[in-house]
Amino acid sequence: QVQLVESGGGSVQAGGSLRLSCAASGRAFSTYAMGWFRQAPGKEREFVAAISKNSVSTYCADSVKARCTISRDNAKNTVYLQMDTLKPEDTAVYYCAAEWSQYGSMWYYKEQDYHFWGQGTQVTVSS
Repeated sequence: QVQLVESGGGSVQAGGSLRLSCAASGRAFSTYAMGWFRQAPGKEREFVAAISKNSVSTYCADSVKARCTISRDNAKNTVYLQMDTLKPEDTAVYYCAAEWSQYGSMWYYKEQDYHFWGQGTQVTVSS
């Protein structure tokens, strides 16, 4: 079991940046692949980024690829999502998710692949 708590959301003007954090408690954070998803009002939750348990593999969705950096610090049990040049369409609740991973390079992009979720943090980007 792992519990996840997101932080770092808030209100920002378009063009600004935010760094979201997701702190994990429980056992063996370093055995989990991590992901970030977001859900805008009236829309389905969508994949944003993922990172393998040993940081060998990272991936950002095409919609944010040029503006997204995902990283993790296994010593601090924390995964980060840096979003730059924010746009109003980035407004959403951002969720982190965790899934046990057998292989160091494995990561997941489907919601159904993740068993553990945080409560989310709101990001609002104004124009």
